[in-house]
Amino acid sequence: MKSALTKLFPTLLYFFLIIRLQAAAEPKLSPLPAPVSNNAVAISHDEGGARIFSFMGIGPKKTWDAITNSAYELEPNTGKWTEERPVPGVAGRLGASAVALHDQVFIFGGYVVDTQGEETTVSDLNVFVPGENRYYRGKDIPVPVDDAVVGLYRDRYIFLIGGWSTTTGDAVRNVQVYDTDKDAWTQATPLPGTPVFGHAGAIMGDTIVYVDGAYKNPSGPNPKYVASSECWMGKLPDTKKGDITKIRWTQLPAHPGNARYRIAAGPGQPEKKGHGRIYFSGGTDNPYNYNGMGYNSQPAEPSPVTFAFNAYTERWETVNESTPEPTMDHRGLLVTRRGLIMVGGMEKGQQVTAKVTIVKLARGK
Repeated sequence: MKSALTKLFPTLLYFFLIIRLQAAAEPKLSPLPAPVSNNAVAISHDEGGARIFSFMGIGPKKTWDAITNSAYELEPNTGKWTEERPVPGVAGRLGASAVALHDQVFIFGGYVVDTQGEETTVSDLNVFVPGENRYYRGKDIPVPVDDAVVGLYRDRYIFLIGGWSTTTGDAVRNVQVYDTDKDAWTQATPLPGTPVFGHAGAIMGDTIVYVDGAYKNPSGPNPKYVASSECWMGKLPDTKKGDITKIRWTQLPAHPGNARYRIAAGPGQPEKKGHGRIYFSGGTDNPYNYNGMGYNSQPAEPSPVTFAFNAYTERWETVNESTPEPTMDHRGLLVTRRGLIMVGGMEKGQQVTAKVTIVKLARGK
């Protein structure tokens, strides 16, 4: 018996050392340098680990002059944030979308708010180069949008799906595709259902999923906007020879939970046959503008439900019905080996937070 234990001891020691080294390699993630909500977020993966980015958003006052153009980058080896050069423009923005690809981060659209509270959607495409702490301008978005869904396809094409546009005075059906190699835009098959803004979704493999959002109240101006419960799946060409602008849309059943607006969403890692899960967390069932007060004059509160769409089975899955410290007012969700990460947002009571929230995933989720 003693001999067996003696032989087993080095193995056990090695096992515990590996656990401790892994823990040491993953430092605690610090809060943002300042509370911010409705910030565009992105994640890049390299040999040094996952780098997380946050751009613009609104501060605790939740007024026009609390909107910022600040930019932050999280260093994976320290868990600390570094303030980077602000996003170009005369003012900060809300409702922008961001995607990291290779050594760059692409930041799309959003809207600015003037001293009178008037909102204007912008056509800007700003590209951040982290290694050089600089931006350059990409080709403007053909139909300027804010509060849109964004997704990356084939490590080249970025889809900008729906959203609100002051150019049209309404939510749009446009699916706009940016070719990062050619700095060029094309238009894809439009959205099939009710045009919405503040919806949530992503691209996983050859599958687009988006859910909910808000739209103009067809019954009148009170409230001005109401929540949509529509969920849609779009299929992209599964071969490199296919036309990426041709999307086959199918309506999906309702997802778990009752959140309908500004849910955090993001794609996980590919699993079976290149498919994986798209994750959703938080959000609210009461659409609002930028201060957290609903268009129905009632305060919006975050949902505690975290769920996923399994692109392989094409079914919804409940991840956590009682997510601790839920948040809303998000522009993305970041999937890492630690779990689902949300940067900033609004907590209960419409409080803007600097927290970096991590939702743990059970094995196999």
